[in-house]
Amino acid sequence: MDIKTIFDNNKKWVDEKLGLDKDYFKNLSEGQSPDILYIGCSDSRVTAEDIMGIQPGEAFVHRNIANMVPNTDLNVMSVIEYAVKYLKVSHIVVCGHYYCGGVKAAMQSADLGILNPWLRNIRDVYRIHQNELDAITNEEEKYKRLVELNVQEQCVNVIKTSVVQTAFRQRGIAVHGWVFDIHSGGLIDLNIDFPKLLENIMEIYYLD
Repeated sequence: MDIKTIFDNNKKWVDEKLGLDKDYFKNLSEGQSPDILYIGCSDSRVTAEDIMGIQPGEAFVHRNIANMVPNTDLNVMSVIEYAVKYLKVSHIVVCGHYYCGGVKAAMQSADLGILNPWLRNIRDVYRIHQNELDAITNEEEKYKRLVELNVQEQCVNVIKTSVVQTAFRQRGIAVHGWVFDIHSGGLIDLNIDFPKLLENIMEIYYLD
């Protein structure tokens, strides 16, 4: 791609927005009040605003390899803290996608250097659900199921945080697990039962 094309596209985008609303950027500069925190994959094919059909300012977005929420990652933990405590989002979405390179890499035994500790988090998901996954004989279906289970476990990691538990008790914040199907373009709601998940882990992870 010619980098100049990006600046040409930006000018067209600015002109288009101003053509619809002359105060668009003035209003955009006055602050943000998103209702959704979206935690997704860095994959170039999966852009949060496009797949949700939303505009700038409507979602606070964090992306990393395989939409992970490890408690040791200060980046994602800071994003959750800021979005929940200060932006007061009402929904947290963890969105994975089928044919995720990070999940696929975690299913293999190759030494990937600095990626190893990151992918180990996904391998831990496989370990937790090994009986179910090993019972799937079709490799593609196993791969897709691990994508779904990884989203589920990252939702659990979100729920483990004190700021989310507090927001749930005080104002009923919701946590959602989705998968983007690249083949169809559709979003799949995994119907994560947030209160039930919290109840299941409360004995160990409940924070007052």
